[in-house]
Amino acid sequence: MTEITEGTPAPAFDLPTDSDATVSLDGLKGRTVVLYFYPKADTPGCTNEGKDFTALAADFADAGAVVIGVSKDPMKKLQKFKAKYDLDVVLASDETAGVTEAYGVWVEKSMYGKTYMGIERATFLIDGEGIVRRVWRKVSVKGHAEEVLDAVRAL
Repeated sequence: MTEITEGTPAPAFDLPTDSDATVSLDGLKGRTVVLYFYPKADTPGCTNEGKDFTALAADFADAGAVVIGVSKDPMKKLQKFKAKYDLDVVLASDETAGVTEAYGVWVEKSMYGKTYMGIERATFLIDGEGIVRRVWRKVSVKGHAEEVLDAVRAL
């Protein structure tokens, strides 16, 4: 697995979204992309992260950025999650984990002494040329969306 670092080309993706469309890195050429990975829809941290990005959605749009949240949840679950919390970000489903693996966020985790594979909460800021400009790993949700917005504005 290749480590995705700042200055490297972002791995391509083409994923189904909550709006029954698909989103791809190629299709977003020329736009700034905030690609955030979260473990599971409708859990406390993931819900707060989605709400925080939603609260700043207009600011991200004004800065020319599209915000995409990625999890392994099936599409129906993402649609319910988005509707339940009125989220204003694109939610994409990576049920096969191909994209999460490409970005190096499908990792071994442990809870209560058991190890399992899961998504590491991480965010990648990708410029209009498809180059990774910032990487946040093991994200702490509080204040994260604001920090990402500041980085988008600084591009």
